[in-house]
Amino acid sequence: MKKLLLALVSLLSLNSVSQAQSVKMPAPSTSQTIKQEFALSSIELVYSRPNAKGRTVFGDLVPFGKMWRLGANAATKVTFGDDVKVGGMPVKAGSYVIYAIPTATEWEIVINKGLTNWGIDGYKAEEDVARFKVKTMAMPMANETFTMQVANVMPASADIHIMWDKTAVAIPVVTEIDAKITAQIDKAMNIDSRPYFQAASYYFEAGKDIDKALAWSTKAIELNPEAFWIMHLKAKILAKKGDKVAAKDVAMKSIESAKKAKNDDYVALNEKLIAGMK
Repeated sequence: MKKLLLALVSLLSLNSVSQAQSVKMPAPSTSQTIKQEFALSSIELVYSRPNAKGRTVFGDLVPFGKMWRLGANAATKVTFGDDVKVGGMPVKAGSYVIYAIPTATEWEIVINKGLTNWGIDGYKAEEDVARFKVKTMAMPMANETFTMQVANVMPASADIHIMWDKTAVAIPVVTEIDAKITAQIDKAMNIDSRPYFQAASYYFEAGKDIDKALAWSTKAIELNPEAFWIMHLKAKILAKKGDKVAAKDVAMKSIESAKKAKNDDYVALNEKLIAGMK
């Protein structure tokens, strides 16, 4: 009996220790995953976010002239869904790690294949796929937590921003989408259900063949005569061609159709278009 009681006491003690060890605490450096739609795919960032905690960051906590893992813990990872140019350097679609070698005025950015690296441990220069330099920018207010984001997102360009304390850098990312989209349009125009509106929109926005854009917008209206948004596009195309009379006529028809659909936004857009042609 005595042995049994001792065994029970021992088991309860182990259970108490186990419960104490399972207490959840905030991570010293929190992790973040960002996925931003970009071009025809996306850019994804996975990184850890240390806090300044009153420390001098650059030139002290993060030494100048030495490779830095951009955050804490494992090396920061970036995934490009398309072939891109990063800092002017070609980078194939895929996943990589990013490092930086900071100085007071510029950072050297290193994109590397070492996906299993812990911080800079395991880094091999022969696995670099791109190296380039970006200028530092002074921020008016201190950023307590190390932060990365994808900003200034345009159809074929974006910036990866890196910010901590009062320092920021912007890494330019660009990609080629025109040839891909044009090929899709050419292929789609050879089937029965043709995307006239999408094709006309792209040609108009990308500054391509304006006569094709006009022809496709006209076809799209023939298939959907009450589509005020397509009429508005055609009015813009005509205005771009310099045919103000025809543009105003189509814009007025778009207003009439938009009012029937109770769409005040397109009424206002057409009125603004007409006013801009006076």
